[in-house]
Amino acid sequence: MLQIVPTVLMQVSQQDLFKHILNDPLLGSSIYLNIALAGLTLLVLTYMARDVADPRAKLIVVSVMSVSAVSIASYTGLASGLTISIIEMPEGHALYDTATALTHSGEEVKGTVSLWGRYLTWAFSTPFILLALGLIAGSNFTKIYTAIIFDIGIMITGLAAALTTSSYSMRWVWYGISVTFFLIVVYILLFQWPEDAKEAGTENIFNLLKLLTVVLWFGYTIWWALGNEGLAIIESVGLTSWGYSAFDIVAKYLFSFLVVKYVVDNVGKVSAGTDYGATASSKPEDD
Repeated sequence: MLQIVPTVLMQVSQQDLFKHILNDPLLGSSIYLNIALAGLTLLVLTYMARDVADPRAKLIVVSVMSVSAVSIASYTGLASGLTISIIEMPEGHALYDTATALTHSGEEVKGTVSLWGRYLTWAFSTPFILLALGLIAGSNFTKIYTAIIFDIGIMITGLAAALTTSSYSMRWVWYGISVTFFLIVVYILLFQWPEDAKEAGTENIFNLLKLLTVVLWFGYTIWWALGNEGLAIIESVGLTSWGYSAFDIVAKYLFSFLVVKYVVDNVGKVSAGTDYGATASSKPEDD
């Protein structure tokens, strides 16, 4: 009779994982620092945008503030052990049957600590980044919606890649799908929205934010391949986590600061015109 053995090691409790995070300086600092920075960023952005009254400008500000709000909640989930599991990597993976996740009741627990909650962070926060970018570019609803849908697809398939333990090759199949979705978003950022931003008169700030986003998002993608979830060239869970956290600091908090500073100084530009960002022009066609 076929026995199904769960690959997620359930004998380790959330309390064990919470203590593991707390007692691992490298891993713990990568999480707790982000909670603090997300909170600080939220306060700074609130103060900076205190006098913004225009509805469209407010929407952009609230979009980037939402990034920090999501980060606080999701990183707290990691810190508490709620969105962390220990998984056994499939045969063929560099850490298959060799990695020790942590010590539980005096015994070593085989497996790898999976911070799968990060994918929830990205799935809920990165759409707000794209919303802010699309609004600054003056893009239409269709383009913004398309970018956000494929962005969510990146994160869902990335989560699947991280948690698939049935087959090493299937982890890379999921990764390939995720990268494909990512390239669609990159295409929109590099070739669709720049034209909109040029027409809207926001091309300078958009180009800066676009390059910042594209370069850092490529960084996340490459880091996954190199980290403990991919090729495990970087085996350390703590070091892998710190890489993601470092990207987050720039891609989320610095990005948000730059957006709000621009909006506060250029409310007229981000809210100009009755057709700005509309799905279709309201101007009547010539007979």
